[in-house]
Amino acid sequence: MSGYGKAQRPYFHGKKSRLVGFAIVPSFQYSIIPSLLSMSTIRRLNSLYRLEKEGIFRILIPPVLFQRYGIDPVTLCNERGERVIRFFCPPGDRTCLVEMRFPEMDDPVYSLQLTDSADITQVELDFVVVNDPLSPKYSTNVDEQGKDTLFGWASRNLVEEEKAMEAGLFPGQVRKGLGLTREVLRLLEFFCKMMGLKSIRLEALFYHNAVTYERHGFSYFSSYQLMKRIHEGFQPGGKIFEKLDNSTPFRKPEFAGTVRGRSWAIHDGILLEVADDVLEEGWASPVMYRMIDNPRSMITFPDPKISERRA
Repeated sequence: MSGYGKAQRPYFHGKKSRLVGFAIVPSFQYSIIPSLLSMSTIRRLNSLYRLEKEGIFRILIPPVLFQRYGIDPVTLCNERGERVIRFFCPPGDRTCLVEMRFPEMDDPVYSLQLTDSADITQVELDFVVVNDPLSPKYSTNVDEQGKDTLFGWASRNLVEEEKAMEAGLFPGQVRKGLGLTREVLRLLEFFCKMMGLKSIRLEALFYHNAVTYERHGFSYFSSYQLMKRIHEGFQPGGKIFEKLDNSTPFRKPEFAGTVRGRSWAIHDGILLEVADDVLEEGWASPVMYRMIDNPRSMITFPDPKISERRA
């Protein structure tokens, strides 16, 4: 991923020069509203005037998306004059949602949600979704009756999941991604430093999410033993490895050595069939955290074979 290009200074609005949006300049020093530190960050930001809070939350959107899709970073409109970025950050709420969505698409190109943690020095990353709008869509999010699968946990669409898997997608994806994980985390880290936050907390919904985050400086609050046991089980001769018997399309022997393959096998419920005290209840989404000033990776899958597709 290339850098930001030419440095840009903040945009200002009105006679009082309120900050309404800015592109990131790494050397720029911020001292925005010191009283923000006296209460939970998102709730406090949500109490600001609309232009002010949208200007701050705008930094959570990767600049490359503005450039790639011809979106004006000031008006937030596409080349047809349609506003394609929205912010859900009502006063009094502890959550903010930042989303880029095109009129012709059912799915957002980019969607990120943050929530205040019980610890006021921490923010929770509820989810981040990045979709390549030019890639084919696989309806893994709805079952054959048209009901939401809730990422495959309530029900599954096996036909669409197999198509998605063969196309190189990971569990939970409906389109391929844009390879922006590192960039998104860099923007989130910048936001945290600007707001005086010390750490980021999240739940890794799928196995591949956990492996991705651990390689970007995240440690485990929970499920560390589970993740290590999973890695052991996928080794040749291991209890999980023995279940990769081609009994379903998601259980191919060659999946043992790849993040994507393991994630599909786990999504298929393979852990529930293994006689092991740690694995007997199946997959449990790990709670993870990243210290802003001192990130420390807890690696459970050394030197994984990452899929050629973008997550």
